[in-house]
Amino acid sequence: MPFVKIESVDDERLAMFRLRERGLTTRADKRDDHGSGLFLAEGDLVVERAFRAGCTPVAALADEQRVPPIAHDLGVDVFVGGDDIRRLVTGLGMPHPIVAIFERPPRPSATSLLARTHRLVIVEQVDNPANVGGIVRNAAGLGWDGLLLDGESGDPLSRRSLRVAMGTTFELPHARTSDLDGLLEAEALDGRRDLIALTPDETAAPIDRVAAELDPSRPRAVLIGSERAGLQPSTMARCVAARIPMSPNVDSLNAAAASAIACFALR
Repeated sequence: MPFVKIESVDDERLAMFRLRERGLTTRADKRDDHGSGLFLAEGDLVVERAFRAGCTPVAALADEQRVPPIAHDLGVDVFVGGDDIRRLVTGLGMPHPIVAIFERPPRPSATSLLARTHRLVIVEQVDNPANVGGIVRNAAGLGWDGLLLDGESGDPLSRRSLRVAMGTTFELPHARTSDLDGLLEAEALDGRRDLIALTPDETAAPIDRVAAELDPSRPRAVLIGSERAGLQPSTMARCVAARIPMSPNVDSLNAAAASAIACFALR
């Protein structure tokens, strides 16, 4: 499909690229396992990973001087323009060589993800998109095979999350649940999976000691809470508590950094 040269930032064909998160996808879309709404992928690496993972492209906007190779494979309208046009349209100070809009793909249900994962990361009330993206990248890079988010956590397909994750989101199956407490209760009663909760509580065992006592053949999940409140008491009650030893006067790391250490120590 030939590229379409754009001469003006007011070109109506670029309207979709001006949309912010709420314009691309609604709250209901984000909670729909069947896939609805859109997401924006920024940069040739993220665009390529989304496309190779089977996500359906809608349109793309690329640098007319350096069109990335992936643009030739998308099979949709690829608009091209200079830096100024792309900067004004997307709101990015340093425009990427390509951005593309995709349909949001379907995802597994929370119960099916639990059934098929051996090493699972669970996040509760982690709403910062940069933390969500960092957790995704850490989990995918360290060999974990799933991410479960509660209803209050951020969207792995948001612009910032995808940027931070560098598109590894498409390598890590994720699911969302509005009843994390009920799922954890069922997991605890089933006893098939070890549940390890991260906490800065000094009475908790160091994470390396917890890791040494686990049976590596058993499925496990590491749980990460918000930086403000941590994990809920009901969540902590169903888990083995583990802390990352810290220097005096520093109680904890941020959620993304803590996830990297936990995914490495418990892998």
